[in-house]
Amino acid sequence: MPQEKIILGSEEWCSFPELGIPAIKARVDSGAKTSALHAINIAPFVKEGINWVKFDINPIQNNLKTVIHCEALLIDKRVVKSSSGFREQRYVIQSDIKIGNDTWKIEMTLTNRDSMGFRMLLGREAMSGRILVDPEQKYLLGQTTVENLKDLYVNSIAIKSGLRIGLLASNPELYSNKRIMEAGEMRGHEMHFLNIKECYMKLDADQPEIHYRGGKVLDNFDAVIPRIRPSITFYGCALTRQFEAMKVYCLNSAAAITQSRDKLFSLQLLLRNGVDIPTTGFANSPLDTDDLIKMVGGSPLIVKLLEGTQGKGVVLAETKKAAESVINAFKSLNANILVQEFIKEANGKDLRLFVVDGKVVASIQREAAPGEFRANIHMGGTASIVKPTVEEKKIAIKAAKAMDLRVAGVDIIRSSKGPLLLEVNSSPGLEGIEGATNKDIAGEMIKAIENNIKKK
Repeated sequence: MPQEKIILGSEEWCSFPELGIPAIKARVDSGAKTSALHAINIAPFVKEGINWVKFDINPIQNNLKTVIHCEALLIDKRVVKSSSGFREQRYVIQSDIKIGNDTWKIEMTLTNRDSMGFRMLLGREAMSGRILVDPEQKYLLGQTTVENLKDLYVNSIAIKSGLRIGLLASNPELYSNKRIMEAGEMRGHEMHFLNIKECYMKLDADQPEIHYRGGKVLDNFDAVIPRIRPSITFYGCALTRQFEAMKVYCLNSAAAITQSRDKLFSLQLLLRNGVDIPTTGFANSPLDTDDLIKMVGGSPLIVKLLEGTQGKGVVLAETKKAAESVINAFKSLNANILVQEFIKEANGKDLRLFVVDGKVVASIQREAAPGEFRANIHMGGTASIVKPTVEEKKIAIKAAKAMDLRVAGVDIIRSSKGPLLLEVNSSPGLEGIEGATNKDIAGEMIKAIENNIKKK
């Protein structure tokens, strides 16, 4: 007699007894092939000659104080393309799942699902032969209340005993900012989002202050993480300098951020420190256009606005005539530009190496969308895991050190002449690189603060 199938709604509560997870809300999605479990601080290890993986989970959505530490047998590693288009390598585990009175074994990938609505996704492979889904219903097998959750997780509350850290930024809803706030809270710190536009300062030799909306004085901070948009670099760096004057540790200094935003000066600084870049020209008169084009090896070439970010203000001129037109158009607007040789053999790919406190903590390869030469994720590029060479790591570390940045996104291009540095970003985004590598980079930034404050 065939097994009677379980009828589930589009959302259900389940548990994972083997992992010590007594209750977690799952999205039941027959459109997804594989199941996925939220996980952070993922680390493979070997136990008695067998591959295992350990990870942490916040099983309750929007609750970072409740933490479960899990271990599971590692059964596979797979490259998965997420709904946002990022390719990431995920670890795969197997565990018993319990829904209602039924228990069976399923496979799940481990991934950070902080940006998703559910900590657990139940895919059709786990449901095959067992489950029917009524998408119009929810919690057909019972609802778990807030009070129930408190009782179930009473011994899993993270204890706060950390630092007071401010995140100086503009948008609390950005993935990077949310992750940094979460990572700090996960490590037991008191996190505060400080909107740059709502801060103002008192300049005083004896008692410098920063005030926040409503006149609140921002004092007693141990550290500040500046995440400053290019459009408000001047004011954001002024606030960062003020925090420095108040003896607050800043993860990137105002001086380092300022010089990183000056593309011409930063390239000169990198060259002075022995970091190779594509041949680059700079001029301030349209009369120099012809020689400027020859200087970088002729067309095709790249024309960049000094103030451009995230691939904006970057143009590929495929012919000399096109290059002259673009350069002269920018000049007519009194815009400052760089002209740079085009590295054809890179084939629309570059590397982003994320440096924290003098170490490369993660690396991805970014590939441009079809018909596009810019590999920036914001321009439709895709990200995948890449293993950088020893030389590429050295370049990234040297570049961050030359710019005096404790946190930097270093962009490198592979050429026939060897690796060349394209740019150093003082507020690199986390979404693409965390999604592709499954690494807790926000946590590495918090660790850097902890380590540097210990040294003081």
